Order: sequence, then structure tokens, then C-alpha cells
Amino acid sequence: MFLTITCFLLSISLYSQQNDLVLKAEELVYSNPNEAVKIADHLLSISREPQEIAIANLLLTKGYLTNGDLKKAIIYAFEVANKLDKVPVETQVENTIIKATLLRELYLDTQSLEYLNKATMLTSSMTSEKEHFEFRILLEHINLLLDRLDTAVAIADLKDVKIQFKNLLKTNLDERRAYYFAKARAFNSINQYDSAFVYMDKTFDLINASKKNNLYEKALIYKESGLLFLKNKEFRKSKEALFIGLQFAEILDNSFLLEQINRDLAINYIATNQKSEHKVYYEKFLFLNNSVEEIEEGAVNTYFNIISDHEKNQLHDYDQKYEKQLYSALIGALSIFIIGFLIIFKSENRKKRLREILNYLELSRNFYSKVKPSIPLVKQRTKRLFIPEETEQNIILKLKRFEKSLKYLNKDMSLALLAGQFETNTKYLSEVINKNYNDNFNTFINKLRINYIIEKLKNDTNYINYKISFLADESGFSSHSNFTTVFKGIVGMSPVTFINLLKEEREEIIKNKKT
Repeated sequence: MFLTITCFLLSISLYSQQNDLVLKAEELVYSNPNEAVKIADHLLSISREPQEIAIANLLLTKGYLTNGDLKKAIIYAFEVANKLDKVPVETQVENTIIKATLLRELYLDTQSLEYLNKATMLTSSMTSEKEHFEFRILLEHINLLLDRLDTAVAIADLKDVKIQFKNLLKTNLDERRAYYFAKARAFNSINQYDSAFVYMDKTFDLINASKKNNLYEKALIYKESGLLFLKNKEFRKSKEALFIGLQFAEILDNSFLLEQINRDLAINYIATNQKSEHKVYYEKFLFLNNSVEEIEEGAVNTYFNIISDHEKNQLHDYDQKYEKQLYSALIGALSIFIIGFLIIFKSENRKKRLREILNYLELSRNFYSKVKPSIPLVKQRTKRLFIPEETEQNIILKLKRFEKSLKYLNKDMSLALLAGQFETNTKYLSEVINKNYNDNFNTFINKLRINYIIEKLKNDTNYINYKISFLADESGFSSHSNFTTVFKGIVGMSPVTFINLLKEEREEIIKNKKT
């Protein structure tokens, strides 16, 4: 009897200690991720129950995401030992959302949306915290839209968020702060600086009032604030914000944040004609850019390897369960296919990616889809502005001429300016572009500019030797950073990477001709 009571009390004590460690790791994960990872590693080593293992792996995923180690974050997020079917639905949703975030960071948008849809389905069976998770899912989708410069849809979704989650935003400071920050990013993206500053100030008010020491969030906010000041040509304030963000990023040792902040500091110094300082931060940016690309490539390969292994394991389980030769043959064929695919993926990925991008740009230049793709999480808006058919056709003809005229290379080109040239109003022009090109005005112009510079790079051998700043100016962009951001958003890789791939392609063509 005494032994039973002793064991019972000991188990309670161990559970209490384990719970305290979970709380400690959650407290440190966004301020001291390395310490949080150590605690989570210990938790994983002593965990036996599926929920305990899943929580430990979730903490490890968050810790590695915070310090920018996406490869390890992918490993723990997709760890088969998580056994998500045996844990509470809240943990399942948490795991699924962070998977979507990781895949968004790696530009695997299709896969990211799939996990957001899974998370949405899981929330339908929730009884507690349902609204909280629904908000996080929609906000993650909005962040995807903002990262890919689909700002018009993001702003529309943010309006829906304000209506749908009115009470949640009123009572929860963290959710309200995330909402304000997304609004600031959206308005910054479309150069509506007054509105962006309003929401950035609201974000700072809430982050300063928060008792949580979330260095990762602070680094993101100060980085965005620095970019906002930079675009508004308030260079001193921009540097102040960026240096604060840089301190937080250095504490976290996050290469992705460090790369972006050093890039913006380099732009700031060149804009203020401080060439020596520009050189220092530009060289740091180039070094970090290579590091980031290596991290991304390693993480993507890890993801596909894990998914392939999961599929093989599932097929193997089916084979054991049903003992059918059909499944054995299928496993063998699939294994050969996956291994072959991975070998080709690793050796030919860079060349294949270049060809796909060039083909895409060739098609997108000549033909825009007239039907908007259906994104499950975005509410389709059926209410459209009525435009007389004759007026619409007249605007379309003028847009076709405009595409061939190279007037889109004008840095001052805006919706209002083009509407004036077309002798129509901005609402009509914006609606026609949205309806017929499946893009907002800014994306329409940016695609034309990027297609233009891609053609120059493809057809004029001199262009691949020009500096990125020249290419940005040549294609009508106001700054190096804006060009690089838009280029990566449309093409899926930085201009530097694209040019290097193009050089490799040309060298191979020359080599083949000689042989």
C-alpha cells in the first residue's frame, strides 16, 4: 500500500516537473530559441505518451524556425513519431499550421495551402479555442498572399477578418497585434504610407505593452518599420529601426532576418551616398544570401525526402496488412521512381527550375488566364463593377498596345496616370485588369517589367554581366530592393540566382555545340 502511494506521488511530481518544462520552453521559444531547443530535447527524451512527444516536437519546430534552421524545423514538424491521430485536435491543428508556415517560407505554396485546408477541416470538430485557431489559419493565408505580393486579395481578406473576428480582436492583444502588423505590411506593399504608419504605430503600442519578450516578432516589426521609413525616404529613422531589428536578429542568429535587414541597410546607405558603409552591409547581405539559399535548398530536399519516406512506409503498411503481391510490386516501383526522382531532383534541379521559369514567363507574357484560380480559403467576391461592353473592349485594346509600347518602364507609371492616358477612370481600368489579367494593377505592371528584363537577360549576353541595380533601373523599378523583392515573388528566386542559372545554361549549350 505504501509503495503504491509512493509511486502515485512520484508520478504526479514528474508530471508537474514536465509541465513546468513545457511552459518554460514555450516562454523562451521566441526569445532564446537555443535554450528552448535544449529543454524540448530533454522533454522528448523523457516523453512516452503521444501528446507529450507531439508537444516536444512542436517546441523543437518552433525553436528551429525562430533561429532560421528550416531543415531541422521540417524534420521535427513532419516527424512520424508525432502520431497526430492519437493527440487532441488542438495539437493537430497547431502542428498543421506550423507546417503551412514552414512550407510558405520555402515557397512551396501549393503544399502550404493544402495544410491550411487540413487545419480548417480539423477546426470544424473543435469545441474550445475554435475561433482562435480559425483566426490563425486565415492570418497565415494572408501572410502567404502578402509574401507573394497578392496585396489586393490580402487587403480584402483583412477586411473580412475585422468583421468575422471582431470580438476576438477586441479581447485578445496578441491577435490584434498580428492583425495590425498584417495591415501595416499590406499598405506598405502598395505604397500607402500614411495608412501603413498608422497601423505600424498601433503595432508598436501593443508590442511595447506586452509582457512577453518575443524577440522574433520584434525583429520582424522593426525590419518592416525600417523598410517603411526607407521607402518613405526617412533614412535616419529607417536606420534606427533596422539597427534595432538587427540586434534582435543577431540574438536569434536567424540568417533570413539578418539577410533582409542587411540588404535594407545597404540600400539605405547607398541612397544617402555613404559608399563605404554601403559596401560593408552589401557584402554581409551577399554572404547571407548564399547561406539562405543553401538553407532553403537543404530544407526543400529534406521535406521531399520525408514525404517520400512517409509514402513508402504507408505503402509498406498496406502490404503487410493485406499481404497482396500487387502492393509489393507497387512499393518496388514507387521506391525506384522516388529514388530516381530524388537523384534527378538533386542533380538537375537548378537547370530544370530555370527552364520552367523561362517557359512560364514566355506563356505569361503572351497569354493571361481570364479565370481566377479558386483558393479554398479565400471568399470569392461575386459583386463586380458594371462596365459597358464597348468601353471594356476599348480598354482591353489599349492595354494590348500598352504592353507593346514599353511605357510600363516609366518609374512614375501609376493606375491614375494610365487611366488618364486611356481617357477612362481608375475604377474601370482596375476592374478590367482584374477581370481579364487575373492581377491587380501593381502586379500587372510588375509582371510586364520582369518579363521585359528576363527577355533582355535571355537575348542580350551583355545583360547577365550588369549589376542588379542597373537591371532594376532598366526595368522601371525605383530601387534595387523593390526589384529584388518583386523578381523573387514572381520568378521564385532572386535575380542573382536566376542570372547564375542562365549563365550555367549558356555554358552548357556552348559546351554541347563544341562536342
